[in-house]
Amino acid sequence: MTDTKPQTAPDQTAGESGLSHRQIMTILYGLMAGMFLASLDQTIVSTAIRTISDDLHGLSQQAWATTAYLITSTIATPLYGKLSDLYGRRPFYLAAITIFVVGSAACTFSTSMYELAGFRALQGLGAGGLLSLAFAIIGDIVPPRERARYQGYFLAVFGTSSVLGPLVGGFFAGQDEILGIAGWRWVFLVNVPVGVVALLVVGKVLHIPHTRRPHRIDWFGAVTLTLGVVPLLIVAEQGREWGWGSGTSTACYLIGGIGVITWILVERRMGEDALIPMRLFTDRIFSLASLIGVIFGMAMFGGFMLIPQYFQIVKGASPTKAGLLMIPVMVGMMGSSILSGQITSKTGRYKIFPILGTGIAAIAMSLFALYVDAETSLVTTSLFMVLLGVGLGQCMQTLILVVQNAVPPQDMGVATSAATFFRQMGATAGTAVFLSVLFSNVSGEIAKAFTRDAGTPAFQSALADPAVLADPANGPVIEMVRHPNPGGAQGSGVLRDSSFIQHLDPRLAAPFKEGFSAAMQLVFLIAACVMALAFVLVFFIKEVPLRTMSGLQAKAAAEAAELADAQAAMPEPASEPADPTPEPAAAGPGPRTRAGAGTGSSTTSKPAARTAFAAGPASTRSPEQDARRAAARSRPEQDQD
Repeated sequence: MTDTKPQTAPDQTAGESGLSHRQIMTILYGLMAGMFLASLDQTIVSTAIRTISDDLHGLSQQAWATTAYLITSTIATPLYGKLSDLYGRRPFYLAAITIFVVGSAACTFSTSMYELAGFRALQGLGAGGLLSLAFAIIGDIVPPRERARYQGYFLAVFGTSSVLGPLVGGFFAGQDEILGIAGWRWVFLVNVPVGVVALLVVGKVLHIPHTRRPHRIDWFGAVTLTLGVVPLLIVAEQGREWGWGSGTSTACYLIGGIGVITWILVERRMGEDALIPMRLFTDRIFSLASLIGVIFGMAMFGGFMLIPQYFQIVKGASPTKAGLLMIPVMVGMMGSSILSGQITSKTGRYKIFPILGTGIAAIAMSLFALYVDAETSLVTTSLFMVLLGVGLGQCMQTLILVVQNAVPPQDMGVATSAATFFRQMGATAGTAVFLSVLFSNVSGEIAKAFTRDAGTPAFQSALADPAVLADPANGPVIEMVRHPNPGGAQGSGVLRDSSFIQHLDPRLAAPFKEGFSAAMQLVFLIAACVMALAFVLVFFIKEVPLRTMSGLQAKAAAEAAELADAQAAMPEPASEPADPTPEPAAAGPGPRTRAGAGTGSSTTSKPAARTAFAAGPASTRSPEQDARRAAARSRPEQDQD
């Protein structure tokens, strides 16, 4: 007797039940390695870019190295999502790692800032897939109710890389040579061995089934999206230098607006084959979560980037030390993310976390705006940073989970990449706007601080101190005080290079630090208001019960249901009218009935007969057997990623 009960090994795929925890963690390790590459590169370059631009004689072009990476990574994100839905996650995740590693190696050989910008653009093409596809793959293999627990590991990687990045970047930038190669080139070269390891791990462990679907590739959508987004990203990064109302900026606005409108028209025409299908925006949850993602990204990154600048300019910390001082934020983010994920997994409730997260983050930013100045102690600042991290950690993964739970399983990749795309766009806009506000006000605030401090005994004693007067570093400031330039030009030097503040006598440096703190407080206040807007919008998200099936399980169930519906819709075999006169019994040992006797079996079509044979007698099949047979029939149409 054959036992029809499915046997499931502890660490093997359990049929319809999905993957075991051990299998999920094995895949997760490979995804974390890829995510570590992308997130580390965002911070490791920031502390070394000044050294790099000096060595390549392109200080004024350094912004393009960052802008190029940002543009390509943002544009590539929705492309990876859509193509991975069509062809499977594995080939595109491996391609993303490969492109990133090749781009990193190419950056090592840069001989000018323009070459570096081009190679950074290549890097960005890979980075766009590393972050979004990692979340999509987890969505494929882990049910939404359990997903928050695993996504917390990603945030831990992000936090670790955010702390390690400035340290490693500062270390390499400070070395003249390592193994005969200029120290700063190791900032990019270090990605190569890490990337190779990630490539090997992912190539070995990432094997998930994928069902191919008929499709068209939305090339026009990709082109028009690029036309719309690239000019807007460029003006966001360069607008402060060009002038927001300059002719170049205005041209970027016009081209970007035309591109976005054209993209929407193209996507509506492409229907289901669109890069981001417009039908997704008819779902209120998806649309609202995408809008909240833009606002959250704007407030988070716009305010988040000010803290390291505060430590470096006001507190005189080196870039490396500033990275270490960011640890309280990361601790708060990781702790709250992991805890909220565990609670979501146990209770199935998640709406409370973005509500609490945005509210706490808004309060933390308000505290920065009200109480953090040049004299604030490190202990107080660290407490506010922990509070900010606690708020952000409850939102980052939950907002992606909301989007993933709202869309059909076949749209997992495009929905995840869309959520990442919108948050990145918000982050770019927030960073540009907030930096513009900061540097537009810092000169005036420094001028006010000079006016306020000029008559204090401490400041006057500094002007009369022979040691202060003899120090060449103090000369420009003393001359500026004695011959003030109307219009608040005292702080103009901060816009070009703030490092001179650290060489001043502390009494002369105080107005610069006070002025920067005051300008920073205004930016934090704006960021708090933006985060408060996200807090209000989160209340309008409808909390849909989290699915208990992973993306792969949901796809398999949908395919089995479609197959069952198709079988049910097949025409019944034609039957002949019953003859009241019994036919003589055929010769043989007693009456023998064939399958279909009495129902016109002789006229049954061959396809119907094959279907009946494949399905087996319905009266003797269990639901488990039906599911296994349906899976067996659909297996020839599947391939392994």
